[in-house]
Amino acid sequence: MRIVKEITGRPCKITVFSWNGKYLIKLESGPFEQTFKVSEMDVIEEELDDILSDTFLNEALKRFDDMAQSLRSAMN
Repeated sequence: MRIVKEITGRPCKITVFSWNGKYLIKLESGPFEQTFKVSEMDVIEEELDDILSDTFLNEALKRFDDMAQSLRSAMN
């Protein structure tokens, strides 16, 4: 597995890996993470920035909030 890129300056840590013919897009926020697998046959490396649009990241941030709420509910 190799790191293709790390993106800073966003509300969550973003790391893109290349592994087994796929790009793994890993988003991390606090104790939570989300990973998306995209075939290297479906996109070229330069298109990864298009995938990581503001809309995509805002939806991911909402999921992080939902994950935190689910964990809090489960622990209570």
